[in-house]
Amino acid sequence: MKQPLHQIATGRAGSLFESDIAQSEDALRAAITGKRVLAIGGAGSIGSSTVLQIAMRQPDTLHVVDQNENGLAELVRRLRSQPDIWSVRDFQTLPLDYGSAAMRHLLASQTPYDLVLNFAALKHVRSEKDPFSTLQMFDTNLLKQERFMGWLAGTGFAGRFFTVSTDKAANPSSMMGASKRAMEHVLFNSSAAAALPGIKTSARFANVAFSNGSLLQGFENRLARIEPLAAPRDTRRYFVSLQESGELCVLAAALAPDHTIVIPRLDPEKHLVTLQEIAESFLRHHGYEPAHYADEREACAAARIEAQRGFWPLILTVLDTSGEKPYEEFMTDRERSREMGLPNLRVVDYLAADRVAIEAMLRETEMLVNDVSAGVLSKDRLKALLALVEPGFLTTHKDAAANLDQRL
Repeated sequence: MKQPLHQIATGRAGSLFESDIAQSEDALRAAITGKRVLAIGGAGSIGSSTVLQIAMRQPDTLHVVDQNENGLAELVRRLRSQPDIWSVRDFQTLPLDYGSAAMRHLLASQTPYDLVLNFAALKHVRSEKDPFSTLQMFDTNLLKQERFMGWLAGTGFAGRFFTVSTDKAANPSSMMGASKRAMEHVLFNSSAAAALPGIKTSARFANVAFSNGSLLQGFENRLARIEPLAAPRDTRRYFVSLQESGELCVLAAALAPDHTIVIPRLDPEKHLVTLQEIAESFLRHHGYEPAHYADEREACAAARIEAQRGFWPLILTVLDTSGEKPYEEFMTDRERSREMGLPNLRVVDYLAADRVAIEAMLRETEMLVNDVSAGVLSKDRLKALLALVEPGFLTTHKDAAANLDQRL
């Protein structure tokens, strides 16, 4: 019997957080059972895994918002196929943009929610390939978050509000990572945050193995299409499974202390794994030996011939694209972590940026989004916006002429 596919990346057959969930079960049920829950971006990989964790603990209301209609349909199918493990009196899926007028009308129509989780984001490093995609990322990750928080405050919300972050927010080398660090500032220390009662939490964690749009999911798609696999050399990443991502998020959303960011207790010596190693293990899992190539065209031309011989082309590329760094980390040297009473999780205390700087970043971003006459839109200008709240980004950002769209 083959090992579970996620084990190729995580090295674990079971969940890292099994003991954390078992220890917290009573507290989780107290926070969720009979409560009103709203999940934004809940049809994505991490969001849907977390929605399942919530649905298993019998909330009274579970509303799931996502612009991906197909993802919402698949979420419904997934839940309806497991009738014995979940129960919700008021379950709705809504294909809405969480920063839209329709979202505001939805919030105004509802009794205040007890628990709100936000997974909506542009989260690909490749989004900094041009200033237009980057501005859209800022709009989604920052402005809509601020707008949504203001609307939520207007409903009388006083519960728990969680927004997922990323390990790439620590010492960010990409615009995406820096935008998620800026999102943490909006969540915890903006004027919108000050006006929103309740407990606010976040989480930074590893890459989610075989999640939608991930490099590892790309391996599966390429294998099905008889195309070469590709991975950067000397690049290490932490990985969690889809189940682990949902468990971590539900624990962070329901139980973490106010103004903290939950991180997994992973050891760089033990848990950082190279992408080349994962690609090679993935091919062997499917019965092929890797055949290393340096040239994309040669690898593409050889794919079918190699497959007939029991081999598969694997292109190993140089790590020379914008925003990519050779390893990930969960916190900076300036941040402090502490125990949260669980064996495999800790919390990082939010390290604040100046509120005046946060507001300046938001207002200038808003001007760029709403006024095409606001001046030339450039990567340097957007980078300077992030530097208002994260000055170190001017040093840690990895810029390059190449981008991920120029790689197989």
